[in-house]
Amino acid sequence: MLFRSRENPRFVSFKDLKVAIDPTYEPFTFKTADGKPTGFDVDIASALCEKIKRKCVFVEQVWDSMIPGLQAKKYDAIISSMTINEERLRVVDFSDKYYFTPSTVVIKNNIAYAGDASLKGKKLGVLKGSTQEKYANGELKKVGAIITPYEAQDQVYLDIKAGRLDGTVADIIEVTGGFLSKPEGKDYKTVGPELYIPKYFGTGVGVAIRKGDKALKDELNVAIKAIRADGTYKTLNDKYFKMDVYGKL
Repeated sequence: MLFRSRENPRFVSFKDLKVAIDPTYEPFTFKTADGKPTGFDVDIASALCEKIKRKCVFVEQVWDSMIPGLQAKKYDAIISSMTINEERLRVVDFSDKYYFTPSTVVIKNNIAYAGDASLKGKKLGVLKGSTQEKYANGELKKVGAIITPYEAQDQVYLDIKAGRLDGTVADIIEVTGGFLSKPEGKDYKTVGPELYIPKYFGTGVGVAIRKGDKALKDELNVAIKAIRADGTYKTLNDKYFKMDVYGKL
């Protein structure tokens, strides 16, 4: 596709960058009423594409199949709130982080909470293949919580609303925007400490790319620094959040 650059009157070529998203993760990645992808991840992706002079083409993908799809070259990158951790770094590369927010446990208001042992027998839904699922299976299942994985986070909220679940483990920003701030979340609360445990939650959220794609990784890292420096990042952050989601780590 050809575009005219403001800096250069000659026509320049913009190569498509196919970007995988899971549009079930409000406010990071979701769809408008007319089916258009939107959210913080989508806006960040578009801003990065502009910096590297590529055209973002969004490809919808079920979360648990994200990395296999990247390896199969169905798309070039994953920009959909994927946490950088040791397990994933064995099979894909990542850009620098573009945000880092903690996770949290959410349960019904009428459940008396006094630590993880309080969750014995409680049914918690988690996103399949997520860091939250790893944490729930690693820490909460051993105290007797019943952990059920779902293909999409919005399916978790539907089953909470239907009374089939007692709660979830989710990113604190996502669960606030996607559930707690809505009428169906009025009878639920966050409990326990904010969860940053590196062995489960890694070192932040980055852009996942195929192993060895150094050129794209370098371009994206420069672009992330650029949108942080020129105010684009803050504008997008403030569009969706009341806190700085870039994080301190």
